[in-house]
Amino acid sequence: MLEGSILQQLKSALENTNRPLNLGVYYKNTLVALCHALEDCILVSGSQPLVITAFQRGKWYLQEAERYHDLAQKSRHVAIMAAPDTGFADHPTSKLPNVDLVALNPEDPVAQEWHLIILAPSYTAMVLCQELSEADYGVGGRPTIDLERKFYGFWTFEPARVEKTIDLAIAHINSYNPELAQQLKSHVQAIAQESAQVEPDDLNTIVSRVVDYLQTSEYSIKQIEHHQILDSNLVSNELQAFLRLGQLIDLADTGNPLAAAEVAAIAEIMGQLLNLPAWQVKRLRLASLLHRIAPHSVNVQYGEAPSCPLIPAAQVLRTMPRLSAIAQIINHFSEHWDGSGEPAGLMGETIPLESRILGLVADFQQRFTHLSQSHTREEALSTALAQCQQEQGKAWEPKLVDTLELLVRGMQQGLTLPVSPTKISSSMWLIDEERAEFGIRNSGVASG
Repeated sequence: MLEGSILQQLKSALENTNRPLNLGVYYKNTLVALCHALEDCILVSGSQPLVITAFQRGKWYLQEAERYHDLAQKSRHVAIMAAPDTGFADHPTSKLPNVDLVALNPEDPVAQEWHLIILAPSYTAMVLCQELSEADYGVGGRPTIDLERKFYGFWTFEPARVEKTIDLAIAHINSYNPELAQQLKSHVQAIAQESAQVEPDDLNTIVSRVVDYLQTSEYSIKQIEHHQILDSNLVSNELQAFLRLGQLIDLADTGNPLAAAEVAAIAEIMGQLLNLPAWQVKRLRLASLLHRIAPHSVNVQYGEAPSCPLIPAAQVLRTMPRLSAIAQIINHFSEHWDGSGEPAGLMGETIPLESRILGLVADFQQRFTHLSQSHTREEALSTALAQCQQEQGKAWEPKLVDTLELLVRGMQQGLTLPVSPTKISSSMWLIDEERAEFGIRNSGVASG
């Protein structure tokens, strides 16, 4: 990683925190789709953002200059960093009053980075990447196909990380243009004041747009001879979009900020106690991590129409075909053993097994977390279990409640749950390609 680059500075700043950066590798075609999706959010945002970008070289900016002309109309300010090429400062977009170019020294480490940083009162988003060095590419050298160029870094919607990166980018700009840096600082201060008064943009819609763009890009690369690895990179980021949304929902819930991670840990142990095969435990874990997302709108739909009502979370997950089985699990985790649940009123073993486990575990985790605020850990565990046992044979399958009791007894005797933040940048292991094709058919229930 290049010393002095913005990515390196951010990684160093977070190194000793409880949430250090987890970097992934991204192909250029993935970054183009990601950036275009996030840029388009500017056009429909409820507030004007500050946008800071790094394009490596001016020629890459010139390819996007017309697009940035439209984005500038919806932004309070756009700062573009790149090593200058012929025509870098001549395009009409560069003459707009709220657009500034920062001509980087070609030796500047930021000239090897690709950034899109969006800070608005109503939402934040960021792509922060650095191209692999010649040595990183190995004996094969740099790829001959431009879309196969590789970058390592990460992307996020998380406000705290975007705000920190904006500060680092402005500090870097200060070495070239102190006056511009001061102007950008003023925008950051104004945005901070406005954010408390502005209605947040719907991140669910933004995630749907990201997935839509990635899937469109997935279809467009089929003509490339060696497209499979590019395709996998796009799919990985579609999954990351959903995982990041689930992570943000947890972070925003101050009363239960570890809900998804704890539900996933408990459900995974439940699956192991029930001797479920590894692929089914993996699927249960992914459903647990995503069970809290509940967007109200979806831009695209794939596959046949469902045979039963879809809850919003399941509806948006169906936009990604490989998550159809996960959508199915989440859609039915509010069903009850006695048939009194929703959305389809399924009863007994007609409810997918993973849905039965997820429903019970999510209910137990929520009860335990609430009780922990006023009880000791031992009391909270016992009371939460007792409350679930009162619903045994009604809401919950008797066998699963007995398994939960076994797990709780273990926790009371010192069993520690393996709760850890999901490494979103390396999330493809959560998708089992073979089993993903079968959806819920292996569970013996109708699709819905």
